[in-house]
Amino acid sequence: MAVILWSVLGVSSASAQMPGTRTVLDAHNCYPYDGRWNDRIDRALSAGFPVAIEQDVNLYVPPNGGSPRVVVAHGGTLTGKEPTLESYFFGRVRPMMEAALRNPDHSQWPLITLNLDFKTEQPELIQAVWAVLAKHQAWLTTAVKGTSNQAQPLKMGPMLALTGSFDAQQKVFYDDVPAGGRLLVFGAVHTNEENKAAPPSAIETEVATNYRRWWNNPWDVIETEGQEKAGVWEAASQQRLKAFVRHAHKQGLWIRFYTLDGASKAEQSRNGWFADYNFKSEALAKQRWNAEIADGVDYLATDEYEKVGALIKRSSKDSDATARK
Repeated sequence: MAVILWSVLGVSSASAQMPGTRTVLDAHNCYPYDGRWNDRIDRALSAGFPVAIEQDVNLYVPPNGGSPRVVVAHGGTLTGKEPTLESYFFGRVRPMMEAALRNPDHSQWPLITLNLDFKTEQPELIQAVWAVLAKHQAWLTTAVKGTSNQAQPLKMGPMLALTGSFDAQQKVFYDDVPAGGRLLVFGAVHTNEENKAAPPSAIETEVATNYRRWWNNPWDVIETEGQEKAGVWEAASQQRLKAFVRHAHKQGLWIRFYTLDGASKAEQSRNGWFADYNFKSEALAKQRWNAEIADGVDYLATDEYEKVGALIKRSSKDSDATARK
């Protein structure tokens, strides 16, 4: 499925993961809400590598003074009890990242993709996240900032950090980095979703640049009725998914779709999962999971980490066995 040249993405070696090389479980909303569901990051990591982990980030400013801090939380009024990005995410994966740096086998790097979902566009929050990333630069996949926006070779690390499409993020994460400095996080391309039934080339018109290297999509660009109302997986939807993936990879972009669940109402309630991301049954969700894997979607976002992680691994083993025949 990798249909682009190495130079389009700017990868530096055969160990780098080109778009279309692999489908990665993307652990949606992988953090606790109000102190509940504290096992989400452990569940995601238990699915094995490679894995993507989404962290929603906010800036908590103590009302009575004290230093602001980057916390992970979905939204609402912050109380100060939310875990910090440093402790909840970076502290948890530290042993894995340090072990990876000692391991001479880099063929599966990045092992973890950190998917940053900013809940506000405060410059102070974006700058604070940059400071957190800079503390862990040795773990990160980076690129040198050149004198143009042409994609430069990626220096692969055991972690890859991705962020959104907002220009306020580009200012801190790219524009303010001096030429010759290192980019620590990579943004998503802009999209035009006014007509979600439009061809993929009309929704996304940009090729990969040095900073913008991925494409993030809600599922309703594939099935406009959305997850809750979708029925049996249709051939037309399969072809549309293929067209999106092929367009992304031709443009040198990783592609992600969010969020595909097939849980019962009891499972949704017990785990704090959103109903509007849920198909009517697991069987319907599994049809889409299999389609994404077959078509080479790079990041498959779901709340059902264990089921999708196992499905991806089985598919990978089957592909390896077929290739050896």
